[in-house]
Amino acid sequence: MVQTNYSTPPTDWSQETLIAAADEEIPTIDYFSLFSDDPDRRSTALDCLSTACEHYGFFNLVNHGIPDGVIGGALRGIADFFEQTTVEEKSKYKKGDPRARILWDVRCHAGENREHLKLLARPTFHCPPNPPSFREALREYERRFHEVKMGLARAMSLILGHEESYIEKAFDLESGLDVAAMNRYPPNFQSKGTLGLAEHTDPGFIISLIQDTDGGLQILTHQGQWIDVHIPPNAILIQLGDQLEVLTNGKYKSHIHRVLVGDYRTRRISLGILHGPFVEQFVAPTSEFMDDAGSTAYRGMTYSDALQANGRYEIEVQSCIEQLRILPL
Repeated sequence: MVQTNYSTPPTDWSQETLIAAADEEIPTIDYFSLFSDDPDRRSTALDCLSTACEHYGFFNLVNHGIPDGVIGGALRGIADFFEQTTVEEKSKYKKGDPRARILWDVRCHAGENREHLKLLARPTFHCPPNPPSFREALREYERRFHEVKMGLARAMSLILGHEESYIEKAFDLESGLDVAAMNRYPPNFQSKGTLGLAEHTDPGFIISLIQDTDGGLQILTHQGQWIDVHIPPNAILIQLGDQLEVLTNGKYKSHIHRVLVGDYRTRRISLGILHGPFVEQFVAPTSEFMDDAGSTAYRGMTYSDALQANGRYEIEVQSCIEQLRILPL
């Protein structure tokens, strides 16, 4: 078993000042209630979803129907890849080809401390062949969540005042580009700073996140306050992506977030899937979300162009929301 050597312990790590944030309860959405046969239960759930999307931009999803074993299996498979695969085997997935569908790297500096693997999950599934348990477990989780994603698209379409297929058609979600981003954050004594990943937003329709240890993620609310995000066991954190912000002309906004290694003493594994539109889908604010003058706050762009706007590969799924905004928030 070969593990990556992130760094030697910094001599002053115990003196680092952690980045302060508030503890605030975030919305929890019961997925099955969104489709309940009980009209009152369904209406209440949709109202909760509307509040979460418009005033928060993120929420914990529970009762989603994905078995605990599938979630746990995906996280164990990711851990097995990071721990059992040699650096030589991983290195063949280093950045080099813009057509790459698998990308691996390890970073260790003041602004980023993580080992990460990104791979194309849809419309075709790409994954390193070893260990076999990793590929099988990740594929099963991705397959299960795809149905949840399509359900959320239907529910969000309704709370936006449209037919259920509105978002699915606007993004061509069945042909969408989904990228799985897996991270191994080291214990703080192996890192070179408090940050596991610096503040950023994510592109796409939504981003789903699971992790094997609670804590580490901080989100900047629309009110300008950093909060610590806690994800209950086997819940899935859902975050709104940049392209949903563009489509709704800012009614629903993506949000800035960051990851800390902080005072955490154990390795953390996370899996975030960025669920995007079809790569050639042109995404711009639709007339339904413009004012009477037809003004728009965002530039339209194909998803592929948006992903490559900063000179990155599609597989890197880097945000370009600042270039898309015509006026600052």
